Amino acid sequence: MPSTEPLPDSPLLHPAPEVHAAGAVLWRIGERGTAEVAVVHRPRYDDWSLPKGKLDPGETVPAAAVREVEEETGYRCVLGRFLTKLIYPVADGNGETVTKAVGYFSARAADGAFEPNAEVDQLAWLTPEQARTVLTYRTEIDVLDEFCSLGTSLSTMLLVRHGKAGKRHNWNGDDDLRPLTEAGMRQSAALRKLLPLFGPERVYSAPRVRCVQTVQALAADLGTEIVSDPLLSEEGYWRDPAVSLARLLSLVTDSGTPLVCSQGGVIPAVVTALAERSGLPIGEPASKKGSLWLLTFSPAAGNLGPQLIAANYLPSPLPAPIPA
Repeated sequence: MPSTEPLPDSPLLHPAPEVHAAGAVLWRIGERGTAEVAVVHRPRYDDWSLPKGKLDPGETVPAAAVREVEEETGYRCVLGRFLTKLIYPVADGNGETVTKAVGYFSARAADGAFEPNAEVDQLAWLTPEQARTVLTYRTEIDVLDEFCSLGTSLSTMLLVRHGKAGKRHNWNGDDDLRPLTEAGMRQSAALRKLLPLFGPERVYSAPRVRCVQTVQALAADLGTEIVSDPLLSEEGYWRDPAVSLARLLSLVTDSGTPLVCSQGGVIPAVVTALAERSGLPIGEPASKKGSLWLLTFSPAAGNLGPQLIAANYLPSPLPAPIPA
């Protein structure tokens, strides 16, 4: 089923859970060429579950998902689409009942190896069908089913709006040269930590100083050049939306995950157009400065090109407040 869930950092998703956590369906392609998922056994609870854990103070949900996967399984991973969020009551250390919210991602296993530890003493790589019979909790079976609904042969695009750059009417020079403010630089620094969790390999930008600055440090970390493309700018897009949309889709069909930094006058229109061409209900897309759209596409079929099948929105790269 197509997904348009926001990423779990949005306060709209959890008005008042006292405990925030993150996890993932960690997957790999097994020796038989089919997908396998990781389930872990926790001796403390004597259960089989998906890897997950609480957020550390000042940590984002995506960062917590990656960290918890590695701590519990020994595998580094690359995040894909956001799957769903579970909310349920748990007992705290004082015997009181509190609300816990857990956000789950799809996560492709990279390198690593499992070593038993005090928290997790067993890991099993299973087919999804096998995992459904092993998982202890019905709710996590539902998470697995959401993962299976779209499969693993997917492509990702990271669509970012530039960080804060002040007001246009307060800038006396060429607007193309308007730079990030101090707040915008903080957003850029936060994106530098957040975006690598999703495995970007190529970086594209509208030819605006503020757009380039937003992804400049990350591009340097990746060892790649920023490709400046006028079709990604506001005037470039609105000059011929069909041409610009075709350009964006071409980035999806190339190998590796593309990161695109653009402007607020483009991003909502792009997300809407991509959703409409694939029949994905999405509502009115937001586009705050420094925000991320995590766009997931199915493979190109015939002349249709890649189809948008999931769109998740992260309004800020900065950590959500963590309850004391």
